[in-house]
Amino acid sequence: MLALEASSDNHLPYPLLVPSPHPPAPSRYESQKRRDWNTFGQYLKNHRPPLTLSRCSGAHILEFLRYLDQFGKTKVHTSCCPFFGHPHPPVPCPCPLRQAWGSLDALIGRLRAAFEENGGHPETNPFGSRAVRLYLREVRDSQAKARGIAYEKKKRKKSALAPLKKHQRHAHAQEDQPMLFLDHSAS
Repeated sequence: MLALEASSDNHLPYPLLVPSPHPPAPSRYESQKRRDWNTFGQYLKNHRPPLTLSRCSGAHILEFLRYLDQFGKTKVHTSCCPFFGHPHPPVPCPCPLRQAWGSLDALIGRLRAAFEENGGHPETNPFGSRAVRLYLREVRDSQAKARGIAYEKKKRKKSALAPLKKHQRHAHAQEDQPMLFLDHSAS
């Protein structure tokens, strides 16, 4: 990180840039990504038999995600539970706690990025495998059904630049059209 230093020479039109004595603290996302990567590395090390990252497949990622379920805090009702499909059950039930779909989805996103930052190739990234995507979709749908809350994909908000982009597309389309000039001075 560079810090601005006031110059004692008043003839310089800009401040001098000097290295900051303290690099900035990593963002919350970067810190979480590093912790997740280390946790996954520990999982690989403790796996029987131990796994190397290069031998890791989508099936190993699913195994890791199922392992994480034991630390989950989201109640997921089973189909035989009387509260299946009820978002707010009136009394506790013995249904298992699981990792919430949103947490798993975010975790996979961070691990996918960490894999590539640590030298992995995007085309061999086990966190982006079809099996992992299908598993996440299945978890999302089953948790939504168990809680009685349909999952709806959030619509993206239109940016403030959207009208400008539309105008630019329209302008480019009209470049091919012959220009017509109307003389309004006669009316």
